[in-house]
Amino acid sequence: MYYLDQRRDVVRIPPQRLGPELSSVLTELAQQQFEGKLVDGQSLTVTIRNVTPVGEGHIIHGDGGVYQEVQYEALLFKSEIQEVVEGSVVEIRKFGAFVRFGPLDGLLHVSQIMDDRVNIDEHNQRLVGTESKRDLKVGYKVRARVVSLSLSEISPRDSRIGLTMRQPGLGRLEWVQEAHKKAEEKAPSKKASAPAKKETAAKPPAAEKASS
Repeated sequence: MYYLDQRRDVVRIPPQRLGPELSSVLTELAQQQFEGKLVDGQSLTVTIRNVTPVGEGHIIHGDGGVYQEVQYEALLFKSEIQEVVEGSVVEIRKFGAFVRFGPLDGLLHVSQIMDDRVNIDEHNQRLVGTESKRDLKVGYKVRARVVSLSLSEISPRDSRIGLTMRQPGLGRLEWVQEAHKKAEEKAPSKKASAPAKKETAAKPPAAEKASS
């Protein structure tokens, strides 16, 4: 999921970048330093904006750069175990398919694609179910669940994320729609509303006996 966060950190300004355009320089350097990096080992920084200096910068003996504390707004992406995600197939391999959701890629192993034996059609870059004939190709939209998560701080985009589609409500989006349609067709039709009660005609009052 995506969320916004206000953060503080320190940016090093090289001596050759010091000058009147400090605001734009700070934004550029902060983007280079923080975007694409993990925050607290869990969230990926997608982009940052509204970079503003906090206080005065400081220097370190023997270093010509200036270290400036900054405050900025970060758009973060965090994936969690058991989260349901939607994405696109970006690569087909012998062992499965890679799915891109948000800024990260997850692996759908062949054993987690469908309840069917999967054949690999390398020539056409697709995975095909033996009996169902359902196929998976690059560009197809899918819905999957995150079942394993191992993020890499050194290279977040190379993180190991395991996905599954072998659960109800998951799979290629067309498969999910087909399943919903079949479920609706099998569902018993709603009972017709009960017929209205027959109104009984009011009996006329009994005639009074004539007095003798």
